[in-house]
Amino acid sequence: MKCPNCGEEMAEGTLYCESCGEDIHIVPDFEPELERDMEQTINNILEELHEDMAGEEEPGAAEKAEEGWEESDTEQGTAPRKRRWIKVLLALVILLGLAAGGAAWYVYGYYSEDFQVDRAEQCISLGKYDEALVHYSRALELDSGNVELMFSLADVYYLKNNKIEYEFLLREIVKNQNTTAEQLNGAYGKLIAIYRDRGDYQTINTLLLASGNESLMSTYQSYIARAPEFSVNEGYYTSIQPLKLTAAGAGKIYYTMDGSRPTKDSTQYTAPIILENGDYVITSYFVNERGTESEIVSKEYHIENNEIPAPEISALSGEYNFPIFIEVTSESEDVYYTTDGSEPTCSSTVYTGPIPMPLGKSCFKFARIVEGVTGTIAERNYRLVMNTDYTTQEAVDSIIEHALGTGKIYDREGHFDESGDSYQYEYLYVRNINKVDDFYVIAEYYRTADGGVTRTGNNFAVNAYTGKRYKLERDDKGRLSLIDFEEREDSSEEE
Repeated sequence: MKCPNCGEEMAEGTLYCESCGEDIHIVPDFEPELERDMEQTINNILEELHEDMAGEEEPGAAEKAEEGWEESDTEQGTAPRKRRWIKVLLALVILLGLAAGGAAWYVYGYYSEDFQVDRAEQCISLGKYDEALVHYSRALELDSGNVELMFSLADVYYLKNNKIEYEFLLREIVKNQNTTAEQLNGAYGKLIAIYRDRGDYQTINTLLLASGNESLMSTYQSYIARAPEFSVNEGYYTSIQPLKLTAAGAGKIYYTMDGSRPTKDSTQYTAPIILENGDYVITSYFVNERGTESEIVSKEYHIENNEIPAPEISALSGEYNFPIFIEVTSESEDVYYTTDGSEPTCSSTVYTGPIPMPLGKSCFKFARIVEGVTGTIAERNYRLVMNTDYTTQEAVDSIIEHALGTGKIYDREGHFDESGDSYQYEYLYVRNINKVDDFYVIAEYYRTADGGVTRTGNNFAVNAYTGKRYKLERDDKGRLSLIDFEEREDSSEEE
């Protein structure tokens, strides 16, 4: 397309010449029927005038004398001339009328949105996309807020495979205040299709977040990568803070703790970040399953921990079906604990080493108590259920039976003479011994007639699955060993 003013080439569909600065006015085409009618009318008038003038020429003097013209005949000859001038004037009036009609048609077409749209649609049907662009552009000049016209113009650019102008117009539509919710969804849907075909998911993410439209973002949630949310507001704290990072959708969170920019090679978030004493700058971002990256968010923390931290416990709360020890893995000095759910005090049991987990349900509470100040309490809840039908009471009864059989006691109450003193046998705990198997550990106590009770130091182990009995002893290095009752009895008999 060339500029009618300077003749320079112009971009298709533009209404402004970048070379000379001249506005390009769109001149509507006359309808073919109207143009033919005008031409026919003008030709008819010209032919009629020509015939009249040729047939009514005044005769010369010799012809007048020869034909015997008189003066009166001369005066009468002016009548045909008058008629000719009337016809000329009539023809001029008609021509002026036709010109006025043409001008009116021009004005109507140039300033009529409906006319421009109709002409554009006709051009599209004929495959004349450049002309359609011109007419739709003029229609938009007349009605700049018409979003449907913008869609129509964009569709023509799409037909011409001009993806740049197509994308530009769709972006103009989403920014247009007159765009309805339905039109907005349509425009975003087409834009997302463009970027999806390119594999440009990052632009889709940016486009949707910039829209601020929650309904739209919900519809295309899988394309969005929102920045991680921090469970703790940045600031000054006087206690340890467990910081949790969360993000919507499937993907991974990466972070740094020194303020540096995180990348996919940085630490991946999998568990709360424990902020202890000191200064922290936690910087994080989210990468969704399409590889789209969120914006980076950073928060600063200053921690001055005046609290005594809770002891760290090896066994997590939960249900178990095998024996396990509960152990304090952090600083264990001045640690006290309870097993009945009460708060630890200086009167509670002092932690001295690993604790076998009790059978059934139990609630342990651990705390460091320094100079009368109780620190943060660590609570654990357990349920230990062994996969056996052999009970702890059966194990105790088995040891009593053995004591009766050997003559150590003469009744099930543990009496051994007439003094009233007795031996008592109680279940302590279940544990795995030397990786051999799981055993119920039974302790022996000496009870006096007046009620005093002391440990004798004798301990027994009964297999939790088979019921086999052992004497439990420690060697010089403190290691446990299982002494088979039957083997010991046999060796004693041989001696």
